[in-house]
Amino acid sequence: MALIVQKYGGTSVGSVERIRNVARRIAKWKAAGHDLVVVPSAMAGETNRLLGLAKEIQPHPDPRELDVVASTGEQVTIGLLSMALLELGVPSRSHTGWQVKMVTDSAFTRARIVSIDEDRVRADLKEGRVAVVAGFQGVDAHGNVTTLGRGGSDTSAVALAAALKADECQIYTDVDGVYTADPRIVPEARRLKTVTFEEMLEMAGAGSKVLQIRSVEFAGKYRVPTRVLSSLTNPLIPVDQEARSGTLVTFEEDPHMAMEKAMVSGVAAQRDEAKVTVRSVPDRPGIAYAILGPIADAGINVDVIVQNVGQDGMTDLSFTVSRADLARTLKLLKEQVQPHIRCREVSGEDRIAKISIVGMAMRSHAGIAARMFRTLAEEGINIQMISTSEIKITVVIDEKYTELAVRVLHRAFELEQE
Repeated sequence: MALIVQKYGGTSVGSVERIRNVARRIAKWKAAGHDLVVVPSAMAGETNRLLGLAKEIQPHPDPRELDVVASTGEQVTIGLLSMALLELGVPSRSHTGWQVKMVTDSAFTRARIVSIDEDRVRADLKEGRVAVVAGFQGVDAHGNVTTLGRGGSDTSAVALAAALKADECQIYTDVDGVYTADPRIVPEARRLKTVTFEEMLEMAGAGSKVLQIRSVEFAGKYRVPTRVLSSLTNPLIPVDQEARSGTLVTFEEDPHMAMEKAMVSGVAAQRDEAKVTVRSVPDRPGIAYAILGPIADAGINVDVIVQNVGQDGMTDLSFTVSRADLARTLKLLKEQVQPHIRCREVSGEDRIAKISIVGMAMRSHAGIAARMFRTLAEEGINIQMISTSEIKITVVIDEKYTELAVRVLHRAFELEQE
């Protein structure tokens, strides 16, 4: 039959009973004749507990030792899940990230996968066992334990699926797919049956929390069909029914498909953003690099960037960063950049939100930006910044209008309709 990699999030394995339910679901797929590799996260809340313990010992934990501590959450889960499978009579064997030899670079707490030696996993599959592999972790070239950063189990699962050339990677979580908007904000939001990798990548970057952005990048690069499903359904639902549920993240093969799709596939919001403005800087070549270069060197990601039209040889530059990086960004600019470029002022604003609309068909439909801007204007929502790509339009607005903006845009583009 098929080779399937299944990933289960922390909520899915958040208790002994839920681990048993996951085991029942896996046993069902195994009984249907499929080869299975399973990648579970740590139990819900466990990673935060471990990080809290580390910070009690050392306020700023050593990154190498922090990875040693943080990686143990997944080790507990893989052992418990393998036991649950064995209790059901399903042959199973657990593996840590370093036993599988998921090799990463040495960027502790945010490592990136370099290669995977899948021989142990293939040996399990050949012997008829379910291979249960710890997500979120690996080992560097020097034998040090590393972790991939928060949400890294998604990336582990997709990377394994790519290495094994699996037929599908199934991401089980506490939602039953990708929606046109957050259902908590828009009750009439609709689950998408399919979404392209490009759309999913833009939605993940714009604030959709269903899939971790690095896992989407991996899936797109290695063309891994990925399906988002709920683990909170009846674990004994028929396999053929479950295989058609959720949202399939797929490829845009046919150029005519984009013309047939709805203009906009989804609306996403991101609140954990901050805006930085550097006022009255010399309007000359290289000034943007002089400002943003040191920020990049500090490992701070910059998103939306707007430079005003220059007047009298001066201009203003605004950009967004993660809200958690605002204080560090302002300190860096005032201490290292402002003295050299002699700008008038450096300021920050943390009460903003990014609102994005995403859709492959935006490439072939005119007037989408105008409709978005008109809809927000009719509600009295001021746009502070605008950023566009082929399939995404993002605006920065006052945070207090976040939910209103999502609702009115969802309605304006008729996303509640099939």
